[in-house]
Amino acid sequence: MNDLSHQWGQDLVSGPTGDLASVRGLTRSQQRIIRRLLTAPGTYLWHPSYGAGLGAYIGQTADIETIQAIILMQLTEETSVVQNPAPTITVNAISNGLFVSIQYIDADSNGQSTPLAFNITG
Repeated sequence: MNDLSHQWGQDLVSGPTGDLASVRGLTRSQQRIIRRLLTAPGTYLWHPSYGAGLGAYIGQTADIETIQAIILMQLTEETSVVQNPAPTITVNAISNGLFVSIQYIDADSNGQSTPLAFNITG
């Protein structure tokens, strides 16, 4: 299955034929995970439980265990993330933000472990 290619915080891009670019596979999975983790809960009218709202933790004392639990809960909703074994999530406080590292198995990867790491800064 394909999705429109959309990196968080950027505009949609055009594909090689002038239409909107699409993604599938691992890139699709990673774009969907980042979108889910950065979207504030309650902002999708028809899906009020969608989103972890990780940006809300910027500037606060980092409760690492709570943030990891929220990430894990949201990852259980992503069809591209294999649930057994559970993803490994590491969260570290950095200057003016968080560093998130996730190790998971993508459903389309034939059991290969997939890394995903990103910063959230204010």
